[in-house]
Amino acid sequence: MRRFVHPREEIVEAIERIYRYRMTTTSGGNLSIRDENDDVWITPARVDKGSLRAADIIRCTPGGETAGPHKPSSEYPFHRAIYHARADIRAIVHAHPVGLVAFSIVRKTPNPALFPQAHVVCGKVGMADYALPGSERLGANIAAVFAGGADCVILENHGVVVGGADLAQAFARFETLEFCAKTVIKAGQLGTVRYLSDEQLAGSRAAAAVMDSFEPGPAGIAEKEVRQSLAEFVRRGYRQRLFICTEGSFSARLGNDEFIITNRGIDRCKVTPEDLALVRHGRCEAGQNPSGAAAIHRAIYQRHSSVGAIVNAMPVNATAFAVTGAALDARTIPESYLFLRDVATAPYESHLGDVQQLAEVVSPESPVLLIQNFGALVLGTSILDAFDRLEVLEATAEALINSRPLGQLHPMGDAALGELLTAFFPKPGKAAS
Repeated sequence: MRRFVHPREEIVEAIERIYRYRMTTTSGGNLSIRDENDDVWITPARVDKGSLRAADIIRCTPGGETAGPHKPSSEYPFHRAIYHARADIRAIVHAHPVGLVAFSIVRKTPNPALFPQAHVVCGKVGMADYALPGSERLGANIAAVFAGGADCVILENHGVVVGGADLAQAFARFETLEFCAKTVIKAGQLGTVRYLSDEQLAGSRAAAAVMDSFEPGPAGIAEKEVRQSLAEFVRRGYRQRLFICTEGSFSARLGNDEFIITNRGIDRCKVTPEDLALVRHGRCEAGQNPSGAAAIHRAIYQRHSSVGAIVNAMPVNATAFAVTGAALDARTIPESYLFLRDVATAPYESHLGDVQQLAEVVSPESPVLLIQNFGALVLGTSILDAFDRLEVLEATAEALINSRPLGQLHPMGDAALGELLTAFFPKPGKAAS
């Protein structure tokens, strides 16, 4: 598809996202794009990343000339060296997100085989030896690792550099790798982190079935309303860091054996009603590419008539439980237990096998399932209900992890739980207290 966004605008949009979500500081990080003329457009030196404008972006020519109101980033030498080493790289993201910086200062690299999609998105991860920031030696060190086939490079005691065929791909790799890093750090407080084997990763790719398609008629009011609401909540989920740009599926029931679901390959920050797929009787509307979880969602809707929305997500704290197998005990505060009940777990392969069997594991009475190395599956009576439950799940998971250094966990006892359920879920014929 032809694109008409100027490199200046692309860079400003990306750095604004990186800064907004605290993946760099006012003075830290730099982004660049190499255009069709081999000119490099790059963020300027010593300009506030929180108020960067398109006019601030600097153009650097292959001949060494610059155009713009500022000096180019002091890290321009390593951008230039990477572009020289890899003809396929057309955009670079360098920043100092806290998760990846933590890895850099212990001189380790995060393993994206934590999740199937992350492994695909991030590609090969390498590490570059330390050198003075802005120096030609640092550029040579980084470029050598990229030349060896890496797509993401951790810089010793510094941060990360990520390359891509365009800025969208570079940003996706950067955000996904940071998500993996933060998940591993959180999970390390719970137990041993489990990674997917080569066989499991290959099985995940093989299971990515393509649905038959159909030509839908004009969208009615009900469909338009569902699409609008679902798109708004997907974007909200991204803002709340329940999703990242490459991870998270959300669906809502539309009719009998009919629902709307997120597409694969769509940036969750920018989802519109047109970016969602209609699935009807196991087929998807022509021209759309529905989430790989569509078959699971369909089986759950068919099994549980009161379920109106389903979300698959990998928020960092809840996912830390999913990659360690640690029990997520929701008997912590009343809201947690009322929304989550007893959180069930399932092995990784469960989402690749018999979806009807998986649909039996979850229900309105057991609406949350943690799937190993695949995140959370959450049910709701409506889009809002499912989203609210996902927020409560992540807040509860974070509180549980944060409590670890403080002392022993004291969940509510059976008597308190019974009183809670009686008060909020009275049996027929009895009034709620």
